[in-house]
Parts: sequence; C-alpha cells; structure tokens
Amino acid sequence: MKLEKGIYFISGIDTDIGKTVGTGILARELMAQGRAVITQKMVQTGCEFLSEDIEEHRRWMGLAEDERFLEDKEGLTAPQIFAYPASPHLATKLENKSLDLALIEQATQVLAERYEVVLLEGAGGLMVPLTEELLCIDYVATKGYPCILVTSGRLGSINHTLLSLHALRQYQITLHGLIYNAHHDSEDSLIAMDTQRYLQDYLQKHFPAAQFYVVPIQKA
Repeated sequence: MKLEKGIYFISGIDTDIGKTVGTGILARELMAQGRAVITQKMVQTGCEFLSEDIEEHRRWMGLAEDERFLEDKEGLTAPQIFAYPASPHLATKLENKSLDLALIEQATQVLAERYEVVLLEGAGGLMVPLTEELLCIDYVATKGYPCILVTSGRLGSINHTLLSLHALRQYQITLHGLIYNAHHDSEDSLIAMDTQRYLQDYLQKHFPAAQFYVVPIQKA
C-alpha cells in the first residue's frame, strides 16, 4: 500500500478483525521500503502498564527487543491503557477515570514530528464509544485523518464492511485503503474468495481512489 507522509487512522469493521496484524504487517512493508514509520495504539484496554497491541505490532515488524522504539518506553505509542477488556467508555468508568484525548493527540503529534508515517490503530470499530458523548469516528473526523479500514473474508464481513464505508462517507472521512486480512478468513474458502472479490469490485466502483491491499496468511 502506498502512503504519503502523515498520520493514518486504522480501524476495523468489527472487534477482533485483525487490525493489529494488519497494522504491523503494513508497518513492516513500509520499513522494507526505507520509510520512517511508527505505529501507535490510540486507546488500549484489557492490559495493565503495557500495550499488547503495540507488542504485537513490533513482533510483526520483525523488531528484536533491542531494536524497539524509544517512543514505546516514553509511553507515546500507547498513551492511554486501561485494565478492563471493554470499549474505552466502560473501561475508563470502571477505573473512575476519564479518557485524556488531549494526551492522545499530543502523543500522536510528537510521533508525526519524528516519523514520516504514523499508523494510529483505533479501538474496535468506527462506532466504538470513546466516552459517553464521543464515538471513535467523531474523533477521526475532527482530526481529519484519512482512514485505512481492515476487513476479512469471514461470514458477515461484506455487511460490516459496507456499513463502515457508508459511515466514513457520511462523516466525510477519506478512505485511503481497505486491508483484506486473510488471517481472519472464513474456514469456508468459497465464502472467503467471493468476499474478497466482491469487496474489491465494490471499492473500485464506489471508492475508486482507495487502495485494496491483501494481507496473505504469513508468520510474524
């Protein structure tokens, strides 16, 4: 996938669709091209002190422990971490805390000053509530980040993908690309193959400027 300099928001059509794998593999490809790229997790839930998704990014990027980013240790790549594995609005409530959106934005901007490309992975799908009043898609629209949407070939993906694409259009968010993650395909190969074909055709017809990027099954 071709990316210009800037910040790209990576979301998924659903929870556990493969955003983290897709983000890590895309970062690895950009590194192989000689690009200065770093990944960030907007909000991490279900963890304490350490972001499991950032660790997964680094694993897929092929980085050894001594090759990790200084920004990971600085807390810039995972500025908000909460223990309960739920959407941010609930995870923060259970800890009697509020989501510090200013801290997230500040961390993202610091990364953007240091790196050519920042891949900002969201929490869940586009309509996940960050707070009681703010959805993830609201935040992305406010910041003006182009979106890279992760999908797969599992049953139901066509419906979820099209709903997400329509939401992006409604919020006037630029779709930069659609990542088809074969790691989360249906066990029915006929469904998986047809889903990939259908989504690629749909993208060419309705979002011709967006890229279609296939992540084949591979090892980290």
